[in-house]
Amino acid sequence: MATKFPEAPKVGMVSLGCPKALVDSERILTKLRSDGYQMSADYAGADVVLVNTCGFLDSAKEESLEAIGEAIAENGRVIVTGCMGNEAELIRQKFPQVLAVTGAHQYEAVVNAVHDASPPVPNAFVDLVPEGGLKLTPRHYSYLKISEGCNHRCSFCIIPSIRGDLVSRRVDAVLREAEKLVHAGTKELLVISQDTSAYGVDTRHETRSWKGRDVRAHMTDLARELGQLRTADGTPPWVRLHYVYPYPHVDHVIALMAQGLLTPYLDIPFQHASPNVLKAMKRPANEAKVLDRIHNWRSICPDITIRSSFVVGFPGETEQDFQYLLDWLDEAQLDRVGAFRFEPVEGAAANDLPGAVPEEVKEERYQRIMEKTAAISAAKLSAKVGRVLPVILDEVGEADEDGTIGATGRSQADAPEIDGSVFLRDVGEGRKAGDIFNVLIEDADEHDLYGVPVTV
Repeated sequence: MATKFPEAPKVGMVSLGCPKALVDSERILTKLRSDGYQMSADYAGADVVLVNTCGFLDSAKEESLEAIGEAIAENGRVIVTGCMGNEAELIRQKFPQVLAVTGAHQYEAVVNAVHDASPPVPNAFVDLVPEGGLKLTPRHYSYLKISEGCNHRCSFCIIPSIRGDLVSRRVDAVLREAEKLVHAGTKELLVISQDTSAYGVDTRHETRSWKGRDVRAHMTDLARELGQLRTADGTPPWVRLHYVYPYPHVDHVIALMAQGLLTPYLDIPFQHASPNVLKAMKRPANEAKVLDRIHNWRSICPDITIRSSFVVGFPGETEQDFQYLLDWLDEAQLDRVGAFRFEPVEGAAANDLPGAVPEEVKEERYQRIMEKTAAISAAKLSAKVGRVLPVILDEVGEADEDGTIGATGRSQADAPEIDGSVFLRDVGEGRKAGDIFNVLIEDADEHDLYGVPVTV
């Protein structure tokens, strides 16, 4: 007689916010899958829906509340977690139907809430979780979170009040997770945290044994070890560093990029350049020294890509401060830049600062900085025309009426979701997402490249 397994409860997930929240969602889903739950791709098929919220900006909170409302309307059985979890009273006041509210990276609490809402069905005969865990990203790239929280107290940010002070993961645990991800098919590791440069500060850079050698919980040591990983075909994965504060030891990481152990890409949250604004933000105000270091980094690793983000319209920002920023960008020649109009966040110290900038001035400055950075980007990308660059495929199209196949990928200068793309023609049959190969760059615009695969 055939054994009929009981049907497992299904969980749906809506994940909002930054890559760190996405990693939280993956960990939650991995644990639930190991407990026997199935995943649902829509509201209708789910026994319970998780909404992982973002609470960094008021606009993000509004998006989170809209997502909760939609989940309640479409399903009715909703558990809220994530950064807005510290505003449980507000959520329950607006949505009294929610089954539970838990805070950021409270994995055990949210899993227990799911167990209470829809108890798991034990099944000892099925292996439920792949080695690399469950992922919400494509198979060929993965986010690798190395710590939680932050020790900085920037006046515009409430992350420490949401996620707490810095708590670093054990270096051997991070490396073990990275190894599993690569063995499971990951071709690109994106290292994330609130402050990647501070990794291990809270543990005094404790040493752990890994592969028979001692490794410190330190960004440089971790990066060097990640550079030793190899995919199934024996090639090193791309290792990309995000949220890197420009501490002195970052200089040593640039040397690892020059050696080919790391992807030559650095994501640094500069936020501004004017000393007056940086002081009001409670950020380091050594912008001149940073320029010197950027020039030095490029002398060590000429192909390095530097991306950053900036806030315009911060309280007290004058036209002189903003022009200082534009002039600084002319000098820094950053490869990738994102800009944000200042937005008050409940609980942030910046809300009480004098000199609020009118919304129309914020918008005008935003347009100017985007015009400036687009021109810099266009010039830098134009200089790549005629070069042969490695590209990782993200998506392969269908053959057209002539039988030619196009595809979309990224160079080492492009992080997924936030930077540009490389649009490819004539990729040929048999290509798939995650393939890395050489591409001749034929054209460029302000943000993207265009090319064709070549054999070198």
